[in-house]
Amino acid sequence: MVSLALCIGTIGTALASPLYPIYQELWHLLPSHITYIFVAYMFGCLATLLFLGRISNSLGFLRTLQIGILFVILGLAISAISPNATWLAFGRFIIGIASGLISTSAMLGLITTIPERHKPNAPQLSSIITVIGFGLGPFIGGLIAQFSTSPLTTPYLPIIAAAILCFFGLFWLKVPQFKAQPFSIAPRLETPEAQYKSLFFIAGFTAFCAFAAFSLFASLSPSFVKDLIPWHGPLISGAAISSILLISALVQFFAKDLTAAKSLTLGLMTLLLSFILLGLCMSMQWSILFFISDILLGIGHGLGLLGAFGLIHQMTTADNRAAVMSTYLFIGYLGTIVPIIAVGYLADHFGLTTGVLGFCIGVGLLCLTLIVWHKKISSLKK
Repeated sequence: MVSLALCIGTIGTALASPLYPIYQELWHLLPSHITYIFVAYMFGCLATLLFLGRISNSLGFLRTLQIGILFVILGLAISAISPNATWLAFGRFIIGIASGLISTSAMLGLITTIPERHKPNAPQLSSIITVIGFGLGPFIGGLIAQFSTSPLTTPYLPIIAAAILCFFGLFWLKVPQFKAQPFSIAPRLETPEAQYKSLFFIAGFTAFCAFAAFSLFASLSPSFVKDLIPWHGPLISGAAISSILLISALVQFFAKDLTAAKSLTLGLMTLLLSFILLGLCMSMQWSILFFISDILLGIGHGLGLLGAFGLIHQMTTADNRAAVMSTYLFIGYLGTIVPIIAVGYLADHFGLTTGVLGFCIGVGLLCLTLIVWHKKISSLKK
């Protein structure tokens, strides 16, 4: 049930991605408007992580999950009946609150409820389930929209129904007692002990790069895919987005025995290569490079997050894991806001190709910096 709650919480986040070209045509939106709608979700998520990041330590992971699922239902319902972009953005903001509540509480829940023999792999399983949910969202949304007479309403309905079932299912869970910590809404971003801080920021900004890469595809790839490949429609753009995360989940499953440090380095290198190929694809309009970049992005996303989750688990304890995880996710989720808004601005003023090229150069240089930084730290340890 905890895994299902985590999956439903993440499905809702990217469900609308293949629908953006329909919204754009119906409401006459600019590329920047699409990026604002997309990142509205992240503002809700970041606000939750900043002010409510430690709520699981006060209410318990189960109660926090139930509250998160209620926000999922509310956010999806608002999105399904949105009459304009403002209401859609508000719906996505509510979904962001849900995601922030669910992401940290579900990880704690998995660590608590997972069978004893699988406990060492709890962080990896949490990452894999999260990625599966993100991947199912655009595929389900695109598939239903492709064949629906109401493509901006129907895709939300089955996820709302599943969330309602999950909400009531969580009441059947029996969980051990925990020592509740005093609740505080005061913002506090907690980092691990001093000897881990450099490694923590490397892990955080690896997540920044991975989330930024996926967000580029989730927000604007439906707009530029139609110029790069001969097939069109919500199902095609949804499949292109979902394939990234399907590959990511498979990579994380088969690479879970890699050390966290090695996985993180390989992930950053693969992401960098993906950005180079995507930049060449946008410049030369070679569709084959888009597919290769898409695959490499999925591999880099999986390896990078697998390594980052593993490092966070190694440098935290049960007492500070929720707060440190909130800080880690806060850094990572900034990648879904800052670069994406920049791309939208560049696309409005200089064209979509320039916006995507600027993204590839900027985030690619960050990946390169993290690779060098991580290698330097590893050599000092030796």
